[in-house]
Amino acid sequence: MRSSFALIATAGIIALTLSGCSSAPAAPAAESGDSSDAVTVTGDFGDAPRVEFPTPLVPAETQCTEIIAGDGEPLVEGQQTLIGLALYNGATGENLQVTGFGGKTGEPVQLAISDAVTGLPGLTKGLTCGSVGSRVAVVIPAEDAFGAGGNAQLGVEPEDSLVFVLDIQRAFPLRADGAVRLSRDGFPAVVLAPDGRPGITVPKAAPFETTEVEVLKEGSGEVVESGDTVVVQYTGVTWADGKVFDSSWEKGVPAIMTVSDGADSQVIPGFSKAIIGQKVGSQVAVVIPPSDGYGDQASGKIPANSTLFFVIDILGVI
Repeated sequence: MRSSFALIATAGIIALTLSGCSSAPAAPAAESGDSSDAVTVTGDFGDAPRVEFPTPLVPAETQCTEIIAGDGEPLVEGQQTLIGLALYNGATGENLQVTGFGGKTGEPVQLAISDAVTGLPGLTKGLTCGSVGSRVAVVIPAEDAFGAGGNAQLGVEPEDSLVFVLDIQRAFPLRADGAVRLSRDGFPAVVLAPDGRPGITVPKAAPFETTEVEVLKEGSGEVVESGDTVVVQYTGVTWADGKVFDSSWEKGVPAIMTVSDGADSQVIPGFSKAIIGQKVGSQVAVVIPPSDGYGDQASGKIPANSTLFFVIDILGVI
């Protein structure tokens, strides 16, 4: 279920990437106001909405109104979501794009709640007004949208506001929530920060010679199968020095990738082996020798012939 989100993505406005429910309640980053309350939306959740509003809408700050109530805690920054999205010029009322509602509009859009991903602070704020099952109207002033440059490709002038109607169809947690299990002797030690971020200490002993997987938390969700697209948090270190070479936690949003025992895998073989057959909600640790990693080729911060160690939180299957 991947969406091209063609017009927006091509314009460089929103990158569809790599989330969910927060483990603790969080206050929305925006509130309802006269502008968002003026947006009239009809139609069923999950279907392309019919949207009307007076023009021009000129909010002083980003506003959001929940049109259809969701059934969970408000979303939080960093989560991955699957949404239907309708976008309008708030100054002229022009319909700029409708996507993610099924049928001709395509499958749900993968969207992380992050300014770095969306490029629109107002959209990040607006998403935190909803939960799974919510339909939210968001009105965004120019400074939280395209600012002084506007967007010529979309026909948005520098001072134009934007109106989004968002159906939040799925959301993924930020961390694994399975039951804690103990790992075997000789495995690197893993200590979790309060937010779930792992700290890893690699033993001085020689690494395992084959790919070895330990379940640190056992989830109760669906089982990951070869060819699935998964949402994960991960941190990877090199066995030789214990240094982090890659981490979704440091990037601020979980990753989305296809894992497979075939050629369609988007990750190294050892990473796929660690995830396939595990349940959503699990946290797994895996030692990956060069034969299931990058072999005798260097890759970024990873030297050639490196044994790797990952801690992976399996958050969902798309």
